Amino acid sequence: MSEEEKFDVIVIGAGPGGYVCAIRCSQLGLKTGLIEKNPRLGGTCLNVGCIPSKALLHSTEIYHELLHSADSHGIVAKGIKHDLGKLMMKKDAVVDQLGKGVQALVKKKGVTIIPGSAKLLPEGGVKVTSAKSTKVYNAKDIILATGSKPVELPFLPFDGQKVVHSDHAIAFDKVPKKMVVIGGGAIGLELGCVWSRLGAEVNIVEFLPEICPHLDPDVAKVARRILEKQGLNFLLSTKVTEAENTKSGTRLLLEAAGESSELSADRVLVAVGRAPCADGLGLEDVGVQTDEKGRVLVDSLFLTNIPGVRAIGDLIPGPMLAHKAEEDGVACAEIITGQSGHVNYDLVPGVIYVDPEIANIGLSEAQAKEKGISVRTGSFPLAANGRALATGSTDGIVKVLADSETDRLVGVQIVARSGSELIASAVAHMEYGGSAEDLARTIHAHPTLSESLKEAALSVDGRGLHSL
Repeated sequence: MSEEEKFDVIVIGAGPGGYVCAIRCSQLGLKTGLIEKNPRLGGTCLNVGCIPSKALLHSTEIYHELLHSADSHGIVAKGIKHDLGKLMMKKDAVVDQLGKGVQALVKKKGVTIIPGSAKLLPEGGVKVTSAKSTKVYNAKDIILATGSKPVELPFLPFDGQKVVHSDHAIAFDKVPKKMVVIGGGAIGLELGCVWSRLGAEVNIVEFLPEICPHLDPDVAKVARRILEKQGLNFLLSTKVTEAENTKSGTRLLLEAAGESSELSADRVLVAVGRAPCADGLGLEDVGVQTDEKGRVLVDSLFLTNIPGVRAIGDLIPGPMLAHKAEEDGVACAEIITGQSGHVNYDLVPGVIYVDPEIANIGLSEAQAKEKGISVRTGSFPLAANGRALATGSTDGIVKVLADSETDRLVGVQIVARSGSELIASAVAHMEYGGSAEDLARTIHAHPTLSESLKEAALSVDGRGLHSL
């Protein structure tokens, strides 16, 4: 083992949280090392998560719309077919381009990239093992940013062929005939839509009585019915109790309302959540405390119980989202340099990138009730929006929740094409303590989908102008 190399900060993991944190540390004048075991930076999000899945979603959305909606726009599209190989090439090209961009960006910002697998040492510092060498690095602050991994069901282990997780499901070499998705969350819905659009028969098995439990039931129901109309089949309040791999695929034993049934598929996507990924980090050897879910426990300064060791992103409690991890990374870097880094965890927007997109910020009615907050609500259907009518994207709804006493915005839920973009306006209003009245009096350009936000806000007080 060679002589130690010292940095001010070492970040372990080059996902959205890690590389952004490293960049911000360097911007603030710290000598920063960034350790990554994979050949390409960007972590799960760039390589096998957010980016490739959105590329596939967009490509299949174009295909699906041409196949099913072109005629309504006066466009004659005959002989429409897809080329799965080219779809995957397009997806891979996007990932490769972004990966090269992140690599160049990190280097340009003065961060030292250290390839290899990292392990914390009990005596302090980090041992990095690569194909070429083993070396020890040390720093005043070590930041853990190793992300998360798919959760595996004990009775249904991943084999990468019949039973798969999201990493596998973005790279099938052929369209499944029958696909079962276990879990009706973001990952399950998005990848279910991708393969359904390409011709797979997709059944989504969800243990809860409705998809998207973070949404109000009326909004979640709207979203589900739209997806059903597009071809997805939902088995709600249903539990997978047993599984058996067969020659042709996998047979699942289901239980719903006390009755058993069977469901077979040639591909089973398990999408029941993600868990912190600290494999090989040596947390136990060093004594870093974790909770029952394997999440690293930190204080408000992102410090673990071990002096000089901090953690951010999916490793710590909070939503496992790339943008949350980025904010963690920036705040952590600023705290280290004596600034007042801060993340508002109450206002982390969530988006499911199906069509129409499902976006939310803040509380649902049930969550507000749990917190003792009385709310008034207003909603607006996309079917009454001029731009939605003009573009044929009338499926969806916008719902606004406001505090009954103060009128301050409590939550916003959107099911709409470009919902991921629309939610940003709601986030901004809520970040600055805005009210439903503030949103209602904000001038929105006409005709735009964003007018639906204004109309929903007006409806909180029964003043909706374009809804019955």
